[in-house]
Amino acid sequence: EAGIHILECPVDDAGKFTADITDFVGVHVKTADKDIIKKLKDEYKLYDQGVLVHSYPFCPRSDTPLIYKAIPSWYVKVEEIKDRLLKSNEQINWTPSHIKEGRFGKWLEGSRDWSISRNRIWGTPIPIWINDKTNARECIGSIEELYKLTGTKVTDLHKENVDHLTFSKAGEEGVYRRIPEVLDCWFESGSMPYAQLHYPFENQKMFEQGFPAEFIAEGLDQTRGWFYTLTVLSTALFDKPAFKNVIVNGIVMAEDGKKMSKRLKNYTPPDELMETFGADALRIYLINSGLVKGEEQRFADTGVKDMVRKVLLPWQNSFKFFQTYAEVDGWSPVKNFKTSDNIVDRWLLSNLQTLKKNIAREMEEYHLYNVVPALFTFIEDLTNWYIRLNRARFWGDGLTEDKCAAYSTLYTALRELTISMAPFTPFFSEHVFQELRKMNPAEALSVHLCEYPTAHENLINVDLEVAVGRMQQLILLGRQKRNQVQIKVKTPLKRLTIIHKDQKLLNEINKLSEYIQTELNVKTIELSTKEDEFIRLYAKPNLPVLGKKLGKDMGKYKALIEKLDGEKLSELEEKGSLVLDGITFYPEEILVFREAKVGTQAMSNRFISIDMDTVLDQNLINEGLAREIVNRIQKSRKDSNFNVGDRIEITYSGDESLCAVVAQFNDYISGETLAVKLTKASTLEGQEFEIDEAKIKLALKKV
Repeated sequence: EAGIHILECPVDDAGKFTADITDFVGVHVKTADKDIIKKLKDEYKLYDQGVLVHSYPFCPRSDTPLIYKAIPSWYVKVEEIKDRLLKSNEQINWTPSHIKEGRFGKWLEGSRDWSISRNRIWGTPIPIWINDKTNARECIGSIEELYKLTGTKVTDLHKENVDHLTFSKAGEEGVYRRIPEVLDCWFESGSMPYAQLHYPFENQKMFEQGFPAEFIAEGLDQTRGWFYTLTVLSTALFDKPAFKNVIVNGIVMAEDGKKMSKRLKNYTPPDELMETFGADALRIYLINSGLVKGEEQRFADTGVKDMVRKVLLPWQNSFKFFQTYAEVDGWSPVKNFKTSDNIVDRWLLSNLQTLKKNIAREMEEYHLYNVVPALFTFIEDLTNWYIRLNRARFWGDGLTEDKCAAYSTLYTALRELTISMAPFTPFFSEHVFQELRKMNPAEALSVHLCEYPTAHENLINVDLEVAVGRMQQLILLGRQKRNQVQIKVKTPLKRLTIIHKDQKLLNEINKLSEYIQTELNVKTIELSTKEDEFIRLYAKPNLPVLGKKLGKDMGKYKALIEKLDGEKLSELEEKGSLVLDGITFYPEEILVFREAKVGTQAMSNRFISIDMDTVLDQNLINEGLAREIVNRIQKSRKDSNFNVGDRIEITYSGDESLCAVVAQFNDYISGETLAVKLTKASTLEGQEFEIDEAKIKLALKKV
């Protein structure tokens, strides 16, 4: 309306009032508060004065209050291409997958025009020139085009080099002058696929071969940043996404849940962590966290330390075990490699192929959160199961066929584990590989130059893997039973009964009986399919799986599942399915548990059940004492710095109860400790040990 004056924002770029505010010209808007209130009060215009406490934005660098003001901006018309953006998103494989339709998809659906101009000094000048008379606009597409228009060839595209460049057009009045704004840096980040190759001026073929990118990774906050700007520009230019696959990582927070802050110093600097625990430990801690599936992670130094303890040290110990004995025996993968028929060797190699197969599948899907735990499980199987179960095979004299088979198996597992771990632990993998390479100089020069391992399907034996898994479970149950009755593993027991209604599974487990006997130190093993005499079966629904399938009917079927009796659950396990009120259920949807019946001595978990005879006689007790004596001799060997292959003579004295045990188990003790002679002495200067309140002295001499 006539007489109404529309005032532009009367605040300058320094946050001070302009000349439009005559009473406070040049005064910062926050500083002027008290004077404005005083002026209103003096003019009797003040209605109310008070203090409101509320959150207020501050500059993170200077800690000064931020002032928001409306300014003109240049925009990209994103709303016009919203449907095209959604089609581009459909072509992207997101990890975690929910971001595709969720956080990113919803953001695209609500897209608004994108402000790309910034009023700063540093940045890429927006290449738009406007005629100061006609308001005609010209967007300059290249340095060459700018040169043709202005006669000036620039190489450094910053404001101070282009702002003064002007041009006119024949037959058109006025002068074209550049607008003062620079580009939003996110516009430049979104231009990365083209800018990095100076496309379209160079490398057109290279660009076409590598666009869209196979894979990118960035933080969850980039759904409104880089991921978004990449998609907007690539869709506007080519109607396709800029990337095919993306891993969205969560945000790393300090251990107290706050943002990591250099000012607050609420985190240990990464270089200190790497100096203490190594870069690999830091790397696998992060990869093994929820970060690789978009979840927030409170960073804890103890988590990095745990990766050394749980992964790197066991892996190193298994390698050192192999290296030490292979050097003693002079075993070589070039001269002495042998394919093995040993059942545990075949299990480890099958396990290795399954690992490689699973890694290939999960890596193809970019599911790192499934890859690294599988590698950790294999390291556990290698160190805490395979090597422990097979130690005696490496102790014997000479390079027998069985020992060569054991070395070959362990070498294969270590080599392929090392190559598999290379992307996750690049430094330690390289160290182990270079040590293994000393045995075979024909190997690649680096672990990072090797082909990534692929599975040999013909070596996979699923039944054997299941059987060993059950063996591991029953060994854990056996140890638990021994703890209950307080009988050490070194003391042998008469009998172990393995209980499961599946005879085929029992037959597979029976092939491993020698290992079970050794691990649980039992004289005999019996098998029983009469599970109902010892065990009660019960079930629970697998909620994460069934939740999607049953929806609002979950409560109804949960009650039906929990009422299932042993007969129905046996049917589920044997037939592979079970119908409940019109719905077919499968084994992975119903978790079957086993518990010992009241009045039995059985032990059970979800997978297997056992019954152990825990009654001891004197012979069993003495054999246990012999094992304790072996343990003390081995400790003395280590204290004396003997090599693993050194033969020794042992002189002993002490309480008659223990001396009698040495005499009774002379051959066993000699074989276990590489002793060529055991001699009893009336008195002795040696190391004294106490075993079950009796004492024995030992003196060792290398032969």
